[in-house]
Parts: sequence; C-alpha cells; structure tokens
Amino acid sequence: MHALRLDLLRYWVLIKSIGVTPEMEEYEKRKMSIFNQLNFLGIVTGILVPIIGIFFNDHLPPLAWFIAGSPLAISVIVLWLNSEKYYEHARLVYFSLYPIATCLVYLGKVDVGVELFFVLYGVLSVFFLQQVVHIVFAFTLSVACYFVACIVQHDFYFKLVTANYYFYVFNHITAISFIFYAIYFIKQENTGYHFSLLNKSDELHRRNIEIELQREEIHQKAILLEEQTAKLTELNQLKNKLFSIIAHDLKTPMYALRNLFNNMHLNEIPLKEMKALLPGIVNEMNYTTNLMENLLQWAKSQMENSSLQPEVLDIEIMISRVLQLLHWQASNKGIHLEAQIEEPLFCYADKEMVNLVLRNLLSNAIKFTRQDGHVRVGAKEYSSCIEIFVQDDGIGISAERQNQLFGDMFYTTKGTNSETGTGLGLKLCKDFLEKNGGRIAVQSQLGKGSTFTVTLPRFGGQESPKRNMLM
Repeated sequence: MHALRLDLLRYWVLIKSIGVTPEMEEYEKRKMSIFNQLNFLGIVTGILVPIIGIFFNDHLPPLAWFIAGSPLAISVIVLWLNSEKYYEHARLVYFSLYPIATCLVYLGKVDVGVELFFVLYGVLSVFFLQQVVHIVFAFTLSVACYFVACIVQHDFYFKLVTANYYFYVFNHITAISFIFYAIYFIKQENTGYHFSLLNKSDELHRRNIEIELQREEIHQKAILLEEQTAKLTELNQLKNKLFSIIAHDLKTPMYALRNLFNNMHLNEIPLKEMKALLPGIVNEMNYTTNLMENLLQWAKSQMENSSLQPEVLDIEIMISRVLQLLHWQASNKGIHLEAQIEEPLFCYADKEMVNLVLRNLLSNAIKFTRQDGHVRVGAKEYSSCIEIFVQDDGIGISAERQNQLFGDMFYTTKGTNSETGTGLGLKLCKDFLEKNGGRIAVQSQLGKGSTFTVTLPRFGGQESPKRNMLM
C-alpha cells in the first residue's frame, strides 16, 4: 500500500511538471503546475462522465455525449502542446475549444446544465494567459458563448434536468468543483509564491548583511593595511635617518682614537700633550658607549620576541647605581649630582628598561648643564604611581623644541661642551615607559634648566615590601 502511494505521488508530480523547465521563473512554474492539474482533471472528467451516462442509460442525445467526452480530447491536446513547449498555444486551445464545444451543444438545442463552465473559462483565462490580446480574446469568447448558449432563446428538445435530474445536479456540482478547485489552487500557489518571495527576500537581506559585514571587514583591513604601510614607510625613513646619524657620529671618536694611536706609534708625543688630548677623546668615547647601549636596547625592543619582564624595583638603589655610573662624566664638568629620596620607594616594571631611562635622563641633564652646575634626581610616591624627576639648572629647552622631543623623528642638539647625540635616547625612554604603563613629561625654560618627570606603576598598588617587613 505504501509503495502504491509512492507510485501515485510520483505520477502526480510527473503530471504537474509537464512542460516545466529549469529556466522558467518560479511563478511561471507554479502557473504551469496548476494548468496541468486542471487538464488532468479534465481528462478524468472526460472519462468519468460518459461512464456515468452509460450507467444511467438515459438515452442521451449525441451532442450530450459530445460534451461529455470533449474534455478528454481537449486536455490531451493541451498537455501534449505543453510537453512540446508551446505554452501560449496550449492555453489558447484550452480557452477557445472548451467554450466553443460547450456552446455548440446548446446551439444544438441540448441543455446539459454545464453553463457554469463559461464562468470558469473566463476567470481562468485572465490568470493563465500572458498577452493582453489573448486575454481579451479568450474572455470575450467565453462571455459571447455564454450569451449565445444561455441568454438567447432556444427551443431545447432535450433538457437534462427533466431527463435525469441527478445527472443535471452532478454536472453543476462538477462545474462548481472545478471553479472552486481552480480558484483554491490559484490562491494556494500565489500564497506559496508569496512566501517563497519572502524567504528569498529574507535570504537576500541576510546575504546583503553578510556582504556588508565582509565589505566592512575588507574596509577595516584596508585601513589597517594603509596604517601598517604608512607605519612601515615611517619606520623605514626613521631607520634611514638613524643609521645616517650613527654613521656620522661614530666616525669622530673612532678617527680621534685612530689618530691618537697612529701618533703614539709613529711619533713620540709628550705626556703633557697626550693628557691634553685624553679628556676630549674620553668625552667622545662616553658618547659612543651611551650610543651603543641605546642602539642595543632599541634593537632589542624592535624584536618580535622581545617582551617585558616586570619585577619589583627599589628606586633608591637604582638611582644610586646610575649616579655612580655617571659620576665620572659629571665630575669632568664639575657638576654636582644630588639624590633626593626621603624613603624607600618601589615600582613594578622592567629593570633594564627603567635603568636605561634613568641613565639617559641623567646623562642628558649632565650634557646640557654648564660647568659647576647642579643635577638633582629624586622620587615621590602617590596613590597609584611612583614619580621620578631629573632636574638640572642647565641651558633649558624652548617650547618649540619641547614639542619635538618625543615625536617620531629624532631630535638632537649639542651639549654645553659640544657633546653630540642622536636623539635616540629620549625616544627609547618614551617607548619603554609606555610599555611599562608609565609616561614621561618635561618642563623647561630657556636659560633656567629643565625637569623631566617619569611616572611608573607602584608595586601592585600595595604598600612597599620594606614597609611591610618593618611593620
């Protein structure tokens, strides 16, 4: 039984799809499916009605048999035309032959009670036919046949209503069923098509959203690519300038040492003259040493695998060690170094980075302080950070120059004893402090000195370790 149902369903689908092609639009496929179903029911009617007529054996006139069997012939022709892809011809045949065949029966003075079919043909022609000319023709034909068959006076010699009342009622029920069936399926297919359009609209809307998201993602990636390109271009320019400065600044101390050693090797230089040359060479070598340290730190910071190694740092000890390291450089200029830390202070940062920041700031302070000047370094504790300051009474920095100190390009100028520099130190200070969650600022006036202020995170936002131990 189940197999029989499947076979019937397969045949029904086959009938509905006669003449349907993949190239058709969805709406046309649905209309073709309804049209095929109506013709299949026409074939069934063309077989069933004559059988019923034979069963009743009411001596029906030949024209009655003609109208009873005509649906079979007409629907077979229409379905064949559909299968051959003559769609509009098939519909014209359907909406021409059906009303004409029905009208001929009434003109032959036989009333078989099928006048409601004229209404069916007129209504369906509007829905199924595509060209306006064909619609007007078919509708007009159905109306004309109806008037000729039912309105114009006829002297019928045979009336089915008197010959067989139940057969007469059956014909009307069949006509009404056809009308209902056609309108119902038209509505059902239109509803299905409407929901299909809604689903397609929703799918289109969803795809549009996806496309917009993809477009936005591509746009963001394009912006990121532009930013990265600009940054790479800027870094390349920075690198070129940096290496040009380094190539220039490394020559002076190297040439000075070479000349000194050549003179010592080739000539006998008096000790007094040699001692006179040494301070200048030592200054140049101090600069070279600082430059090399900064370069190594900068190269390390540019590596992808370079990462922070924060730890608890004792600010007092770090400042003390940097002062000892730079004591000889300060004493050469007679500069007094002074530490101002009232109590032990602790921060949480990368030791090497903080050490480089302190060394650069103190070295710059010494560099731009006049003979017998003063450089003070100290620290203060606040609720959320540690503040370290390096203060000098040197030559100061103009407001315009202050804006250039921490920019992307290197800013450098000579010190009070013509000490040179690359400007790399301050840039490293800014970058390293930002990596550690800190920042750097400067206050300065020309001729009155400068104060560089550095802030770093406190040790976990808690009390310092030494204090806890004392308590």
